[in-house]
Amino acid sequence: MAPLLRRLDPVATLEFRAPPPLSLYVHVPWCVRKCPYCDFNSHEAQAAIPEADYVAALLADLELALPSIWGRRIVSVFIGGGTPSLLSGAAVQTLLDGLRLRLTIVPDVEITLEANPGTAEADKFAAFRDAGVNRLSLGIQSFNDHHLRALGRIHNRAQAERAIELATRLFPRFNLDLMYGLPGQQLAEALADLERALAFTPPHLSCYQLTLEPHTAFAAAPPALPDGDLCADMQDAIEVRLAAASYRHYETSAFAQPGRECAHNLNYWQFGDYLGIGAGAHGKLTFHDHVARQMRWKQPRQYLQQVTAGTPIQDEHTVSAADLPGEFMMNALRLNHGFDTRLFLARSGRSLGDIQQALTAAIQEGLLYHEDNVIGPTLRGQRFLNILLQKFLAVDPL
Repeated sequence: MAPLLRRLDPVATLEFRAPPPLSLYVHVPWCVRKCPYCDFNSHEAQAAIPEADYVAALLADLELALPSIWGRRIVSVFIGGGTPSLLSGAAVQTLLDGLRLRLTIVPDVEITLEANPGTAEADKFAAFRDAGVNRLSLGIQSFNDHHLRALGRIHNRAQAERAIELATRLFPRFNLDLMYGLPGQQLAEALADLERALAFTPPHLSCYQLTLEPHTAFAAAPPALPDGDLCADMQDAIEVRLAAASYRHYETSAFAQPGRECAHNLNYWQFGDYLGIGAGAHGKLTFHDHVARQMRWKQPRQYLQQVTAGTPIQDEHTVSAADLPGEFMMNALRLNHGFDTRLFLARSGRSLGDIQQALTAAIQEGLLYHEDNVIGPTLRGQRFLNILLQKFLAVDPL
């Protein structure tokens, strides 16, 4: 019997001719109070946050990462959290000045900063704008004071509206986050929240259903949430209303006026690269023969110590060739209008033939369409996205 051929290492077969666009994510891990539904890496600030030390650590972290991104341009910057608006205007100025000195950044780059309406101050928001922030993302969630209390938010309706008024006046672009499926919420209440948001004509809206994530206070003590049918009715009504208001539903939970899509998030969904700096930040970087994922140390104090030691990365691993098609599809199929098939080869290093069986099954089940050079989820696929994505996980491309 002839000996079996040794299977080649899948990673060794990869070759990327050019890296994808590169974004920068900066994580600020502190909040005034941890929301009971939040599973992000956020920590209640028990005292004044060490912003000077933290900004210095962010820039030191970036310098340590520079050899891995030599020659690449930054196409978007996103400062998330946590609550980045806890930082002073001077701290954000120091941070953005430091980024400009160390990185090649495209002209007119989108620079987003997340803000909590409960920390909205006119002078501070103006300082953020003067530092170079040109897009603000406000975590409104609801305009109903009862629902805001149930969510553990630190702001009320009046503060939410004032924060939006400031954003409208100071920033050329801004996003409003809204949630539906809140404890005890009715359909009319969800639509009332949406109508109040639309009154401010936001360029971008993120509308997503409240889910009970593991290791959160809500998971430990679940509140009474609307049933699945009512949540589905909320989702349908929100989508219909936003379409009537000429918002483009371009991603699972994102809606934008024409040309106002979030450049940073689009790079995520198109399986672009992103360098993540800050406590608990994640990153994805493409090299000539592999894709690597990174995670920084999560605890703020430990992160500061590890940066000083020159070791800010807690975990770094290569994504196997077998996992890359699934990871690409996990992101790209969130785009309601689909993706160019050539992007699959460029970003995953594989050919469509490697996932043909899964593609065929999804098309036959009415979850996916493939027309000309575009693959995307059908309306049914958008509604049952988890089922669609499951078909592409752990697909062995060899």
